[in-house]
Amino acid sequence: MPPSDTLTNNRERTVLENCQEAIGYRFLKPELLRSALTHTSSANTRAASNERLEFLGDSVLGLVTCEQLYQRFPEYQEGDLTKVKSAVVSRKTCARFSQEIGLGDFLFLGRGVHTHGEMPLNILANVFESLVAAIFLDGGWGAAREFILRFITPEIERVARDAISSNAKSQLQTVTQREYGDTPRYFLLDEQGPDNNKCFKVAAQVHDERFPPAWGSTKKEAELKAAMNALAHIHGEPLPFPPA
Repeated sequence: MPPSDTLTNNRERTVLENCQEAIGYRFLKPELLRSALTHTSSANTRAASNERLEFLGDSVLGLVTCEQLYQRFPEYQEGDLTKVKSAVVSRKTCARFSQEIGLGDFLFLGRGVHTHGEMPLNILANVFESLVAAIFLDGGWGAAREFILRFITPEIERVARDAISSNAKSQLQTVTQREYGDTPRYFLLDEQGPDNNKCFKVAAQVHDERFPPAWGSTKKEAELKAAMNALAHIHGEPLPFPPA
């Protein structure tokens, strides 16, 4: 590659400078950023485009995500971790990360690419992975990991909340079998309201330990919320449904 001071014309230097401001990372080798932003349509050869960086970035992004999921969810089995990973670093999610940064504004595209005012999601997803690889090559594992965590940490928490809320009872069973050697039982503690509009108060219990209860408009909903409260209690986290 040519040295960075002869890498681009004035317009390209401006684009690279603005991009670095947007992503919050300063490149030691701006030519890596230039490569990450180069779509195949504007490259002299495919090897000069961001495709190779995309290949590397996909693996770096996946490794950082897997590390976080492994640490965040010690009770998850391989299949559960794979499902969460697929949601956290999906093509759609990577495209959204690019949109949050505004990477589409910095892409070098050929004249044959017609965006019709909106950048295709596959191009946005590709450039995010390419950018991850460029940061990895420029600043090493620590820089790439820090950059990735800015995006995937809230995404992991969102996916985790969705997964727990839809599968809380089975998750609680897995945790209690490991921690207590038994499965939870659910107890109806109270019910209020007329027959056509009742509310139910339920608590999960393992052996003699009863976890914080929760209210629900049906017994099923109350059990689900009680399971979520129990999981939060076991993990030392704030209760999602504090009992009134």
